[in-house]
Amino acid sequence: MIFRSTYNKPILLVGNGVRQAGAEAMVHEFARKTNIPVLTTMNGVDLTPEDIHIGFIGVHGNRVANMILEECDLIISIGARLGIRQVGRYTQRFAPKAHLVRVDIDENELSRNIKEDENKYQTDAKEFLKMLLDENVPGYSSWRKQCLEAKRILDKYDKQEGNFAVEKIASLLPENSVVAVDVGQHQCWCAQSLVLKGDIGRIHISGGYGTMGCALPYAIGSCISINKKVTYCIAGDGGFQMNIQELETVKRENLPIKIFILNNRVLGKISETQHTNHKDRYAQTTVESGYTVPDFQKIAEAYGIKAATLKSYQDLDNYKDWFFDSSPCLLNIMLPKESYLTPKIKWETSAIYPVLPEDIICNVKNILRGNN
Repeated sequence: MIFRSTYNKPILLVGNGVRQAGAEAMVHEFARKTNIPVLTTMNGVDLTPEDIHIGFIGVHGNRVANMILEECDLIISIGARLGIRQVGRYTQRFAPKAHLVRVDIDENELSRNIKEDENKYQTDAKEFLKMLLDENVPGYSSWRKQCLEAKRILDKYDKQEGNFAVEKIASLLPENSVVAVDVGQHQCWCAQSLVLKGDIGRIHISGGYGTMGCALPYAIGSCISINKKVTYCIAGDGGFQMNIQELETVKRENLPIKIFILNNRVLGKISETQHTNHKDRYAQTTVESGYTVPDFQKIAEAYGIKAATLKSYQDLDNYKDWFFDSSPCLLNIMLPKESYLTPKIKWETSAIYPVLPEDIICNVKNILRGNN
């Protein structure tokens, strides 16, 4: 027996291994059957449709997801590496109240201990979920309601203009969209805020590899693989320049790829490091320190691709028709230069920055502990 009814606050944590096993529908079935909250890794953010979605864990994960980890008493981790970006360097601080069950097909991944008393299953995610679905697991609707209430309260904090832009894009996408995401600040904004409609949408995301420039090639490959159906691409101004020449392929093959550039005219993640760790000694990351950004609209139009520059993501409503037609397009969405990436965990203390007012944190903790 895998699941014991002595647990009061279990969670299911799913990663890309679930997709590789073709077990997405089984995760949805288990979550809807038991009401156990589901959290994801960055590479698994598209595994939870709207009615199941809560958030992803890790250094730039949703605050509510990381706070749930602090209070849960069981984690069933399926197909998730649980690397340093998810659990930190100080693994004893990871989910301190929880027993950990790890499921992975790779024995090398399981050779690392996250917790001393963890249970490990070296098996296919689909086989494990089949066993789990056959068990008599109780319902956890009250615990899930606590998590959703915590999410409702915390959702108003931490969001940057980039998050709002991603939410706006998501609101205009059709069901089961295919979206390719580049690397940079916007990658984390997408992981935090890009929630797809439908059960079989797909977000192609680089995860921990840091491959700037990947979004447009991802989108081209995806579009061709689904018989040239509409595909979406979200990139930053830095990453997009690394493979901008592939606009020629998009035009030549007449691929209906809809490109959104979140343009804050800065190499955001690197400049944040220079700000935080190097006392604002910027080098080739800001316009003032030598970084340059071209006119993306003119470049796209030079390739024969229709394009527009938007002063704000709120102007996307004016281009809704572009989301669905059969031709490629590029929308250059301007963001403030002062665009930051929040929240962020400091692993040494498990503190989440920026620090919210104490009354808000206490209220959320009490909700998750069932004290309200």
